[in-house]
Amino acid sequence: MIPLSVLDLAPVPLGSSPGEALRSSRRLARHAEALGYRRFWMAEHHNMTGIASAATAVALAFVAEDTESIRLGAGGVMLPNHAPLAIAEQFGTLASLYPGRIDLGLGRAPGTDMATARALRRTLVGDESRFPRDVAELMAYFAPVEPGQQVQAVPGGGLEVPLWILGSSTYGAELAAAFGLPFAFASHFAPAMLDQALAVYRSSFRPSEHLQEPYVMLGLSVLAAPTDEEAAFLATSQQQSIVNLRTGRPGPIPPPQAGYLERLPPELRALIANFTSSAVVGSPETVRAGVRAFAARTRADELMIACSTFDPEARLRSYEMLAGTMLTD
Repeated sequence: MIPLSVLDLAPVPLGSSPGEALRSSRRLARHAEALGYRRFWMAEHHNMTGIASAATAVALAFVAEDTESIRLGAGGVMLPNHAPLAIAEQFGTLASLYPGRIDLGLGRAPGTDMATARALRRTLVGDESRFPRDVAELMAYFAPVEPGQQVQAVPGGGLEVPLWILGSSTYGAELAAAFGLPFAFASHFAPAMLDQALAVYRSSFRPSEHLQEPYVMLGLSVLAAPTDEEAAFLATSQQQSIVNLRTGRPGPIPPPQAGYLERLPPELRALIANFTSSAVVGSPETVRAGVRAFAARTRADELMIACSTFDPEARLRSYEMLAGTMLTD
């Protein structure tokens, strides 16, 4: 059985609030732990009213207090938005409070628009081109403290928090391979370069003290419901969110709409088809076949499942159904 994990953005449904979204995330993490999922990761996004996980380390601490064993992490922290020392301190604090349970996935995109990126960083001097150096600096802060070391992460030094490189192109694959780190690819929303990135990572991987063999975790959007028809209906919330985001109108998660896809012009249907080309939507039987086929084709070592629905109960049920069909053989 391939290990399954959860990627959560603390989605905010229309008419709800960030506080309610974060409480729903905490409940989902507790259930994911009981269902046998390996990890529960949250992702950094900014200036998006439909996502409540901007302060990722804070959100993870809130989730950690209601769980006991599931690994928790960022999928990811957008490192160009932060000083590496600050991230080392934040995740060093988490690792000190919840030892053996914390992961840190690192991305180089801003996770927002450029105006918001400027507000986060004050300037754009620390841009994406510095990403490899920032990763190396962060790794050094988690390494054992050297005698006379002038700057230490406290807490953080010597904790060896596991790092992952995230990506949606071959850039992240090359970097993960060069550092000898595990690689997580965002195929749940950017599947176009998946095969190329996997080939680059696996062929270029250099064993390191952190990892001896390539290890790939792939994002996969999965929505399970009792029937294919109900799942397709629930998926229209994500379809609306995709269109809203790509047309400059991001917002809370909208309720599902019957016949939504059929009413769209061809160019927007094509947009959704490209975005969701790796998605698996349907009944437990349909989902089981789709997930297994994706895992077999990609030879993934682990899958990180993303699910966005208007109704938090439908999202919880989807993860339950997936676990029931994939984690109980």
